[in-house]
Amino acid sequence: MSPDFKHLVLVRKGDADGLAWLYLDRAGASTNTLSRELLDELAGAFAALEADPPKGLIIASAKPAGFVAGADIEEFTRIDSAEGARDLVQRGWELFNWLARLKFPTLALIRGHCLGGGLELALACRYRIVVDEPGTKLALPEVMLGIVPGWGGMKRLPALVGPAAALDMMLTGKGIDARRAKQMGLADECVPPRVMENAARMVVLSGQRPRALPFMQRLLNGPLKAVVAAGARKQVAVKASREHYPAPYAIVDIWQKYGGNALAVPADHPASLEAIFRSPTAKNLVRVFFLQERLKGFGKDSDFAPRHVHVVGAGVMGGDIAALCAFSGLTVTLQDQSVERIAPAIARAAKLYERKFRGDRRQVRFALDRLIPDPEGHGAARADVVIEAIFENLEAKRALFAELERKAKPGAVLATNTSSLRIEDIATGLSDPRRLVGIHFFNPVALMPLVEVVRGEQSDDEALRRAAAFVRRLDKLPLPVKSAPGFLVNAVLGPYMLEALRCVDEGIAPETVDAALLAFGMPMGPVELVDTVGLDIAVAAGRALAGLGAEPPRKLLELVGAGHLGKKTGQGYYRWADGKPQKGAAGAVPDGLVQRIVGPLLAATRRCVEQGVVADADLADAGVIFGTGFAPFTGGPLHFSPIMGKSVRGADARLADGAMVEAR
Repeated sequence: MSPDFKHLVLVRKGDADGLAWLYLDRAGASTNTLSRELLDELAGAFAALEADPPKGLIIASAKPAGFVAGADIEEFTRIDSAEGARDLVQRGWELFNWLARLKFPTLALIRGHCLGGGLELALACRYRIVVDEPGTKLALPEVMLGIVPGWGGMKRLPALVGPAAALDMMLTGKGIDARRAKQMGLADECVPPRVMENAARMVVLSGQRPRALPFMQRLLNGPLKAVVAAGARKQVAVKASREHYPAPYAIVDIWQKYGGNALAVPADHPASLEAIFRSPTAKNLVRVFFLQERLKGFGKDSDFAPRHVHVVGAGVMGGDIAALCAFSGLTVTLQDQSVERIAPAIARAAKLYERKFRGDRRQVRFALDRLIPDPEGHGAARADVVIEAIFENLEAKRALFAELERKAKPGAVLATNTSSLRIEDIATGLSDPRRLVGIHFFNPVALMPLVEVVRGEQSDDEALRRAAAFVRRLDKLPLPVKSAPGFLVNAVLGPYMLEALRCVDEGIAPETVDAALLAFGMPMGPVELVDTVGLDIAVAAGRALAGLGAEPPRKLLELVGAGHLGKKTGQGYYRWADGKPQKGAAGAVPDGLVQRIVGPLLAATRRCVEQGVVADADLADAGVIFGTGFAPFTGGPLHFSPIMGKSVRGADARLADGAMVEAR
């Protein structure tokens, strides 16, 4: 008699092969997460199976949405002591070791997301089968929450796929798809949905030996661990300091020195669970996770399911928006004055698809087939979403929308990608100004996760909900903002970049400015960012955002006057070669430099909340983190600003005392 469970379904009878099927089905939730209660039930299931062993065990999900999304983050946030964190790690570590010791063969049948503790559960099985469909993703993303994979992932993944591939997954948190999982040896088979259950039966009863690492990989995972660990630490150091992000360094240490067992690390070691729990980084990164979940919630209250998008303007922004929409499975018509103007956008899209689909020519072809040149603009009449992405000229946009309104379907979303003009000013060209909203993407479109959904004074609520649903359809994060100069992201970036360029005018080397902000935790220095955006755009945006009386930086105007516009011309504040800035060494950082440059960003963020550009401080933090890359370890600019003095002075001091920072 199988025991009764709340979150599991154990099926033993009716299978002629003598197999047991254990279905994960967390009660009251659309997704499986590993709560303490569910872990306790797993222990009960393992005990029952040990007492009456089947010929094999297949673990699968009863949910339509994925295998397991990881541990229960809500429970994690309620842990209030290092002892509590250690207890949680020990619970999962011992449970999955038990699963790995079961005498009968075990198999994880993975369809959909398999993340964190879910992947650690699968790794403890003898075999793994992944279902070949777009939703199947495997990852150990704990590092993105400031923690480590403590339930066996740091031990079992390197032993299965080799340390280089395993460390890449654990240190970046990035997911892999089903085919990649099979290629790297993480999965034994990759099968289509229609045969997944039969394949699971065949593999679990096959008696085949689990995959063994090649000899060289065994050396790298054994006697040569120190060599691999040293290289991994160097790669991590390029992107993150141990002070700000202790988790990736802890992962390397625990794998190298403690066999992947976080419980074996002494409490006084910087890689210990106690040290990680004491660090504010984990709490702040968990905060960032919940901010991201809040953004994902926008648009959920709409059943809008767009299938056709029409984009007007095939420049860098418009072309890349169109390419992203086609990549996401939508039919796209791309309008500009001629096919010749559209051609460069198609060429960029082809390169994007080659990267995204890893050279799968069939998928590349399908995506390109969905991206249709449309110089006459016929697609506007059939589109569910119409996006304008032409040059920033108010009269031109007004005239265009008057024409688009006549062509578009009554329920179609009419959106502008403007970055500096007010929605209500553009909407005066419409007979029904309620239809117009802003859908503001950031460059590079494929990489930037945030999209601002902009409400004009007359924008219709349903149009805004549909716009947010469209953004989620592209797997981006919609941020509702009010129409105001620069909205949120550009409004806070402008003063930040302006102050950095004023420092350069005063004689501080661009390399020093950038190195200081990189040490603080920004993903790119502000001077390099200006070069990347384009100096001409910086001048135009600066004038629009700063208002009357604000004098642009002297060197900025000199460079623009000489035709040196940054990365796109090969010369700006830096000389550019092969898409990279050619930097010299940074000098000692003057006291207070980081505070001086970050201060205007913090002040602008507060103003945006006070003026209602965003609804509250949490959304402001979310927008600035995901729209500018503002150091996630801080939890966001407004969350961070009360402790800014201490943290920023630390960044200044490290650079001043540590001599030179080599440019990257």
